Amino acid sequence: MKTLLVSAALGAALIAPGVASAQAMPSAVVAVVDLERVTSNCNACKTANATLQSQVNALKSRQQALAGPLNTEGQSIDAAAKALNGKAPDAALQARAKAYQTKLQNAQDEIGRQEEQIRRNTAYIQKQIVDKLGPIYQQVMTRRGANIMLETGSTLATSNSIDVTNDVLAALNTALPSLATTAPAQSAPQGR
Repeated sequence: MKTLLVSAALGAALIAPGVASAQAMPSAVVAVVDLERVTSNCNACKTANATLQSQVNALKSRQQALAGPLNTEGQSIDAAAKALNGKAPDAALQARAKAYQTKLQNAQDEIGRQEEQIRRNTAYIQKQIVDKLGPIYQQVMTRRGANIMLETGSTLATSNSIDVTNDVLAALNTALPSLATTAPAQSAPQGR
């Protein structure tokens, strides 16, 4: 009987630390934030988005400006080629076609570079925002006594009392008064 009691006491002693540490875990205090609202309504974000939109509009205008003359030239060359009724084009038409292809390729390259720059600018803006938000999350969680923060989009339902979107937005407006909207130049790839 003493052996049984000693075994039971030993077993309880081994289990008790696990139970004690599980009981030491704090209760979850959750906060939610609407990141879409934060990143679209912060003052610097609005200005940066307007700048990006103007870059996109300028790109569309440039595409149209390049497309008009190229389409006209392409149709003219196509009509001249069809008028030959299967005969080989003369040197002048071949030169026009070659010049047209060069212009078309140059236009595509120019538009591609501008599209890439807009993508880089967008990513650069997003990185600046994300870099500022990390510390802000921690500050807001500490101030509100939360130990978990979730994005509103990843929840099914929440109470307004745990929504800290306004806190995060106010802190981001203070911490990020402006955003650089042009990404730094990429460094040239190093040869081996």
